Amino acid sequence: MSLALKLVLAPVLVAQAVSTRKRAPLLPEAAGPRQGHEGQGDARVEDLLRVLIVGDSAAAGVGVAHQRQALSGHLARALHAHSARPVQWALHARSGLTTRQVHELLRAEATPPAELAVVVTGVNDVIDMVSPRRAITHRTALADWLLAERGVAHVLFTPLPPLHRFPLLPQPLRGVMGRDALAHNEALRRWAATRRDVSCVSIDFELQPDWMASDGFHPGEPVYRVCGEAIAAHIASLPR
Repeated sequence: MSLALKLVLAPVLVAQAVSTRKRAPLLPEAAGPRQGHEGQGDARVEDLLRVLIVGDSAAAGVGVAHQRQALSGHLARALHAHSARPVQWALHARSGLTTRQVHELLRAEATPPAELAVVVTGVNDVIDMVSPRRAITHRTALADWLLAERGVAHVLFTPLPPLHRFPLLPQPLRGVMGRDALAHNEALRRWAATRRDVSCVSIDFELQPDWMASDGFHPGEPVYRVCGEAIAAHIASLPR
């Protein structure tokens, strides 16, 4: 969508955004431990597959009751099944964060050693009208910091979800946000393709309305399961 058309629609989009925020139920982050093991508990450190999961509300498990039903739980189980290695995982995430704010959160928190980092961000970049180009700058800073300061060997970014299919969002807001999300994803894939230490996971499924949480905006367990399995398959495909 052109900038000129967005400016024409701006009053409608702002009104719809404000109205949507007011009527959307405020769902909590998933309960349960934010770190754990999947597989043999007394495995040697060198045998562990250590994964750091970071991001926004989708990383934090908003939309389901417990981390076992969230991305962290499904990812840990799928990783163990794919790799046959014990998985040690840790989650550092908070609702409402942009990519830049996730970086700030991690700088302020102590994170355990990890071989891989899975980053779930982007929706709040769209909400805050961060341009795809600026978002890539923030993603680059976050990835470089994780690689240099936290010692991870590879950083995986998940794509933005299909916002154009989110039941909560009215038109034309849904269409505008959906097109912005697609632009962010295209920029993310182009950038990740230029690096060997960063990748963008391919997550392709037809979003069903009953796969969403009760607010019509956050994932339900079926989405977390599909995403966890897709990320695990992507990790299994990485060169060792």
